Amino acid sequence: MKETKNILLVGVGGQGIILVSKVLIAGLMKAGYDVKMSEVHGMAQRGGSVTTQVRFGEKVYSSIIGKGQADLLVSFEKMEAARWIEYLKPEGTVVVNNYEIPSMPIATMKAEYPQNVLEALAKEFKTVTLDAGQAAIEIGNIRTQNIVLFGALVKALGLNDIDWVEILKENLPAKMVDINIKAFQKGMEL
Repeated sequence: MKETKNILLVGVGGQGIILVSKVLIAGLMKAGYDVKMSEVHGMAQRGGSVTTQVRFGEKVYSSIIGKGQADLLVSFEKMEAARWIEYLKPEGTVVVNNYEIPSMPIATMKAEYPQNVLEALAKEFKTVTLDAGQAAIEIGNIRTQNIVLFGALVKALGLNDIDWVEILKENLPAKMVDINIKAFQKGMEL
């Protein structure tokens, strides 16, 4: 692949975004791609935004994705998709988890959660919406919704030729591998 691909993963602290980024990078590097990543998780411990930017291709010179340059935006929380949508290319795809985590102003009732976020996204961009939380509950562990989203990310990018099951085995604790493989496969299906 000569063209560099740009992926922006966004969400809220504690959703497993950085883990997904590290698993993605491990697989891409094993497949021979040049990969660069940058992450921002400033106030993540307080429920703030977390973002990672992953760029891969034959040769990548920078880890930074500019506005309007992301091929794929993966949002682990739907309001975060709206917050970061300006980074997506007009022809890009947004994969969004239909999941709400109220920010501090919303939790303290000083603001309301924005309505119709998914509809607004779908009007402007190719949008894939899934309920990764419900899928994770169905397979037995809500904490695997990040890997459900990872499966959807792999499917959206067409990266099926990488042995992701092996990559998951190499990068997750042994006791968590089996359920996360199920989560990954569920995300690929969704």
